[in-house]
Amino acid sequence: MSRAWLLTLFRDMRASYWFLPLVLLVASQVLVFAAGWLDRAYPNAGPVFLPAVFHDTQAEGARALLSLMASSVIGVTGVMFSLTMVAVSFASGNFGPRLVTNFMRDRGNQWSLGLLIATFAFCLQALRIVKGPDEPVFVPHLVLAIAMLLTFVSVVVMIYFIHHVPETINVSNITAGLSRRLEAAIAREVRATPGPQPAEEPIGECLVRLCLGQSGYIRTLDADRVEALREQHGWHVRLRAQPGDFVSRNDAVLDIHAGSADTPPDSRACDALRACFAVGDSRTEDQNPLFLADQLVEIAVRALSPGINDPFTARDCLNRMYAALDLALTFDGGLDSRSVGPMGRKRLTVDSLLACTFGAALPYAAQDPMARAHMDDLLHMLSLKARSDQERGAIEEMQESLQAMVA
Repeated sequence: MSRAWLLTLFRDMRASYWFLPLVLLVASQVLVFAAGWLDRAYPNAGPVFLPAVFHDTQAEGARALLSLMASSVIGVTGVMFSLTMVAVSFASGNFGPRLVTNFMRDRGNQWSLGLLIATFAFCLQALRIVKGPDEPVFVPHLVLAIAMLLTFVSVVVMIYFIHHVPETINVSNITAGLSRRLEAAIAREVRATPGPQPAEEPIGECLVRLCLGQSGYIRTLDADRVEALREQHGWHVRLRAQPGDFVSRNDAVLDIHAGSADTPPDSRACDALRACFAVGDSRTEDQNPLFLADQLVEIAVRALSPGINDPFTARDCLNRMYAALDLALTFDGGLDSRSVGPMGRKRLTVDSLLACTFGAALPYAAQDPMARAHMDDLLHMLSLKARSDQERGAIEEMQESLQAMVA
């Protein structure tokens, strides 16, 4: 089991809609069994610590109360799940299908569903603990008190969720969330950039061009493991595919060149190198921050389409792109200008970020007077912050292209 696969699985679980609710469901079962054990082991402890209203509860009343709470909570859960599906459908239709993941990984949605499911499961298990009247009567007062507390918490969660759903489909909140994650990814890239390194060009012959044997998007690359294998066997390794790239079954992802050793890798070494790649059906933002930029561009392009014609949303997206580029130019010295890193891995640079944001949106913004004027202003502000003639020239060239499309 490779580390790249485990990293991908862990990220998918954290971003999934089911993992946190499942954890809370298991926690509720642990809690109900622990509270039931305390009720049996210390039958007089509950009446001491709980309000007097809980002391007089009879078995039939406890069963009726737990049944009512369980049925009410599961009914509310069904309504909340329906609201989530409506929000997801609305977002995918109006802002793009790639944004569905943002709603599924939203912690507010996950906690809301998880707490309601956990409360329902707690009440069901508590019903089993209550005994009587045809058997020795046992009313777990502590369990009943916790069930009522969880039910009140569920009411608060329901109120929060009804407020939260409209927020999640507010386009300003969507673009702000994408922008925050893109800026965080840029900051991590700036901090992770190593100091000056000599260029490592392979000088030996190419021994093997490694293919993965499956098609899909590269989601995770375990670069540290590739580097360790390279040093262990004395090869020179060049990456031919990066995280976010689509590869077919026969596309090469690695070129292995002769270095201090000229022995081609055996099947075991090739399998170890393949295990450094995790392939999936879709792109993710992990190790591929430009995917976040693509989502901002997608919202802007849809907003500028004739069917929607919403230049204000497009301007908001352009502002978020500008904020990311501003950070890339100014944060802690800005992004490194070297486009290629160790093993030929592509770095995130200002030029690549500019092309993926303003460059991708330019043909569409040029057709709308409001968006065009706003983009021109933002590009002008960026040109004042450029660190080199090359960056300033790329920004000014984009401004010229924008004006040329108008003419």
